[in-house]
Amino acid sequence: MEMRYLTNEHLAGFENYKYSALDTSPLSIYVMHPFWNKVVLWCPKWIAPNVLTFVGFLFTVFNFIMFSYYDYYFYASSLDHSEIPPIPRWVWLAAAINIFLAYTLDGVDGKQARRTQTSGPLGELFDHGLDSWTAVLIPTCMYSIFGRTTQGISAMRFYFCLWNVFINFHLSHWEKYNTGVLFLPWGYDASMLVAIIIFLMTSICGHKFWTFRLPGDLSAGQMFELTFYICALASNLPMCIWNVYKSYRDKTGKMRSFTEASRPLVPVILFLILCTWWVTHSPSNIVNVDPRCVYFVTGTIFSNICCRLIVSQMSSTRCEIVNWLLVPMAVTVVLSISLPSTAPYLELALLYILTTLATIAHIHYGTCVVRQMCKHFRIDCFRIRNHGD
Repeated sequence: MEMRYLTNEHLAGFENYKYSALDTSPLSIYVMHPFWNKVVLWCPKWIAPNVLTFVGFLFTVFNFIMFSYYDYYFYASSLDHSEIPPIPRWVWLAAAINIFLAYTLDGVDGKQARRTQTSGPLGELFDHGLDSWTAVLIPTCMYSIFGRTTQGISAMRFYFCLWNVFINFHLSHWEKYNTGVLFLPWGYDASMLVAIIIFLMTSICGHKFWTFRLPGDLSAGQMFELTFYICALASNLPMCIWNVYKSYRDKTGKMRSFTEASRPLVPVILFLILCTWWVTHSPSNIVNVDPRCVYFVTGTIFSNICCRLIVSQMSSTRCEIVNWLLVPMAVTVVLSISLPSTAPYLELALLYILTTLATIAHIHYGTCVVRQMCKHFRIDCFRIRNHGD
């Protein structure tokens, strides 16, 4: 069933939308863009840009499924669990290739759109909407490098690492919601290349390569954890605040009131509180029972919240303050915490029900929004219409 998630106000806003982004990363300007400019020339003009975007996303989904099969509970790289077979080296190589292809297609899709004169709001929404979901898929795959081991970090600590990624992604679009400009973070290109290199190194050297200890008895997992937070605090967060402040100072942004400017932060803060309350007060310690499912459902609901923000900032409409998926989330949290610790299977069942509901709801939302935009603009998502159509 197709629902009208976009109002007439949204659609009118999309009609007046103009893409505005600023990429100042030296890595992006001097290395990646020249590379993508050459790659796009190999792409036939009959291939729609959204096909490139979606195929790139599928490579990250395939990685997630592959690691779920070989290391569902994040113990495969552990020296403490010799009964669990290590991840085959070809998997690490495949993961590196898939990330490289996904990253390349993500960089090429916009160039293909300009090359085929099919640029429009649908392409950007489609691209950034799928990116918001990969914010959980790629880091979760990287967690398998060291996992829940003495050389890694606990499932709970990685949960907060994921939230660091989510918050920084959300802040970039909150920044655009208030400034009208998407300031592409420097950390994105660097993190993708680092992920590719790390997967390649693990394929060549094996997972035992990461058992080294740094001065201060710092493990590889702790090093990655520290890097997550330092990069966020040192680069993205200060720049977001500065760019929003500058837009008010120079009167170049949307000039919303403090209350209106802060609206997009409300649903993600509510979600963070609900999730954290659950994982820290769970009677069965749910984040240790099935961490992969906890990460996935958290990332899926976050992606839905973020997608709705992207719709609002692109259409210059007021952002939603409450996401309806927070209701089943809250019910799940309350029921879970009310359960006796002697019935962990009940909490696990609630987790699986919530994950199924959130995934179906998010796919339904994305599908309906894309179809509604295609109908409004009289275009096809995955096909370039002939001029005679």
